Order: sequence, then structure tokens, then C-alpha cells
Amino acid sequence: MSKLIRWGIASAGKISEDFVIALSTLPSSDHKVQAVAARALDRAQEFATKHGIPKALGSYDELAKSTDVDVVYIGTLNPQHYEVALLMLNNGKHVLCEKPLAMNKKQVEGILAAAKTNKRFFMEAVWSRFFPSYQRVKELISSGQLGQVKDVEVNFGFPLAHVDRLQKRDLGGGVVYDLGIYTIQVSQWAFQEKPEKIESKGTLNAEGIDDDVSATLTYSGGRTARMRFSSKEKLANTAVIKGTKGQVTLIDFWTPNKLIDIDGQVKEWLPPKGKYATNYVNSEAMRYEAEAVRQSIIAGDVENKNVTYADSLLFAEIEDTIRKQIGVLNKYDEQ
Repeated sequence: MSKLIRWGIASAGKISEDFVIALSTLPSSDHKVQAVAARALDRAQEFATKHGIPKALGSYDELAKSTDVDVVYIGTLNPQHYEVALLMLNNGKHVLCEKPLAMNKKQVEGILAAAKTNKRFFMEAVWSRFFPSYQRVKELISSGQLGQVKDVEVNFGFPLAHVDRLQKRDLGGGVVYDLGIYTIQVSQWAFQEKPEKIESKGTLNAEGIDDDVSATLTYSGGRTARMRFSSKEKLANTAVIKGTKGQVTLIDFWTPNKLIDIDGQVKEWLPPKGKYATNYVNSEAMRYEAEAVRQSIIAGDVENKNVTYADSLLFAEIEDTIRKQIGVLNKYDEQ
């Protein structure tokens, strides 16, 4: 297999555009966007023209059957992740699927079963974990410099009342899905074990969808991760990881170019800019996860050590538990 990875993009929305911009910051000998598919052909064509993509397709089925695509990035709305991921995997494509991976753990199990059956690389796009800052945190923990992790405090909030995909049930809304995945994954990055207890409380919008949630995850030895995520107001958006020998702080922890290291010094790593401005802040840094996907596929791996199948199952289980505790179930939970 050549070193070049040929990408297909499922959905011509904002996050897909940012991913394509991030790919443009990587060597064209390593990454090529070959096709984009959307449910409306004109949207795919417009997207393809802007970004110089050879093929524009009017259905995800056509993308799944494209013989000149190795791996598909799925940037659809949350409720579509399950069906689109299954479609791509069952047609022999490797897949990078946006987070949250699915609407519940049962769907995640279905996707991972398809990945295993088809022996394809599959990963939930928890991009944060591929930042140099997250790798630095991992190094501080595994080398013992931080000591035993005792406490994580993380919050993630923005005023997002106007964003339909977060507020509406049929679009897969709710802060557990869109923001909670981030606070959960950083806690798991620090503790690397299943929480023993989860306690949460939250408020719901008029449609019965969670818009502000606080949760405490308790791990072995009474160690805790305390988190809040909200679509009502801007929060500090930091993750503070405290160990017995010191602490480290991820600034803008979901997209952290900076951290305050164990010695109190700020370390910074800046990704290069693409040809176009991104829709969301710092999306150029999706280049880190994209390159990790390429390396995994070339190595013949079916998962990546930074976001394993087991990680995705546990994220979904924690998300399901929190949703149940705050009283937010949906039609997918009944299927």
C-alpha cells in the first residue's frame, strides 16, 4: 500500500469543511481528499469546487461504493453517525467518525462489531487526544512525574441556545452528547480506568433536552473527576489534572494549543493555518488525528491506542448513565 491515503468526506457541513482545511495543512503526498458526499448534490458540488475535490456525490451510498477512497470521515449530525458508519464499514472503508460516536452504547457496539467483521480501521474522532499537549499530559502521568492522579476538574461551556443541533431532540441535541464527550474523555485520559460511581444532575430545555449538567465520576481509592458542561454560559473551559506530585492545566482543554506544565511554565504548540479560515476555533489541529489515522492504516491496525474501541464503549456507557440520571432518554434508547 502506498503512503498516500485517499479520503472521502461524508457530509458537506461546517465540521467536514474544517476537517478538509486541516488536511490541507498536511503533505499532499500523504493525504488526498478524493470525494465529498452530501444528501443534496448541489451542496457537495459547491463544497468540492471550493476545496478542489475531484468528486462530488449526491448520496452516501455512492461514497461507500467508491473504489478510489480508502477512508471516510463522517461529519454528519449525531443521529446519522450509526447508519453512515455501518454503510461505510460494510462497504470495506476505513472510518473516522465524529464524536459523539452514536446515540447510545448499543449503537456503538453495533458499529464496532461491523468494524471487527470487516477488519477495517475505525476510530471515534476524539481529536483532543492527538494534540501535543495531551501527549505531554500522558507523558507526565506515565513517567510518574505527576504522581498518582487524585483529582480532575473540568468544565466546558458556551452560550449555545441559538444552535439548533444542540437544542433539538431530532437533531441529536443535548450537552451530554456534544460537550460531555469532551469532559468525559479528558477524565478518562487522566485516570485510565472505569469509574466506580457516577453522580449527576442537570437542567433541561423546553424540549426536554439537557442544557446544563454537573457530574462527579468517582474512581478507585475515592479519586474524583468533577465536571460541568453547559450550553447556557461560557465557562473557564480548562481541565486541571492534580496528582500527588503536582498539577497540569489544559487551557481550552478541548482544543488545547497551550498547557500550564508541572513546573508552572506555559507550553504552546501552534498548528499551521490552511488556505481558508475554519468555521470553528483552531480546527486546523484536526491534522493531528488525521495523520494518526494514516499511520494506523499503513501499519495495518484496526484501532488507535489513543482512542480505542474500549474507550468509545466506555464513553458511551458514561454518557448513557448521565442521561438516564438527569432524565433524558430518546427514541434510540427504546430500540
